[in-house]
Amino acid sequence: MAERPTILVVDDDPHLRDIVRFALEQGGFRVEEAADGRAAVAQVQRAPPALIVLDIMMPEMDGLAVCREVRRAHELPIVFLSSRDDEVDRILGLELGGDDYLTKPFSPRELVARVKAVLRRARPAPEAAATSAAPQPLSRGPLKLDEERFRAWWGEQEVVLTVTEFHLLAALLRVPGKVFTRDEVMTRVYDDGVVSDRTIDSHVRRVRQKFAGVGGEVIETVHGLGYRLAIP
Repeated sequence: MAERPTILVVDDDPHLRDIVRFALEQGGFRVEEAADGRAAVAQVQRAPPALIVLDIMMPEMDGLAVCREVRRAHELPIVFLSSRDDEVDRILGLELGGDDYLTKPFSPRELVARVKAVLRRARPAPEAAATSAAPQPLSRGPLKLDEERFRAWWGEQEVVLTVTEFHLLAALLRVPGKVFTRDEVMTRVYDDGVVSDRTIDSHVRRVRQKFAGVGGEVIETVHGLGYRLAIP
């Protein structure tokens, strides 16, 4: 039997951790816990989990600071939790590299569904994994994506993307020239299609910033319509 993926749940509320642990274990996951941000960072350094469920508002070290610290060495998926339905937190969290976001109170079943959706995006397709010959990287101009290893390059410079960022850019690269509406981006990147337009915009902005850092421009906004690959 395949080993169950480990989810690290980081929240200062022990009751909420109990609820999330039960839901995730029923969903087929192993669960580890951390009661504050510093403990979470130490735990990730010891043994990185498959995914982090990360509260934003915590003592010692808040979730956004934890995300910054984790992102120094890891691109593992992060699903943010927050007791505040604050759009600034939402956008900032996703720009830091979060893959999804839920506002408290939330349905434990919805959280499990979101975690499974993020992890599905993080795994190679079964048919690709079973093929002896590695699939050819997607490329256009100086942009290249390796879908088997989730790696991206602009020329000779590697650009580290989160799983969600990678899938967003890959969707545009597979059909260069096509203008994707936000709804079309959602259906290709998110299995459940329940994220907001602002979430998609945040991921796009994050991808642009990362490639701009190596002199690249990869996503063009078509005003009133959506996004397309910027490389002719």
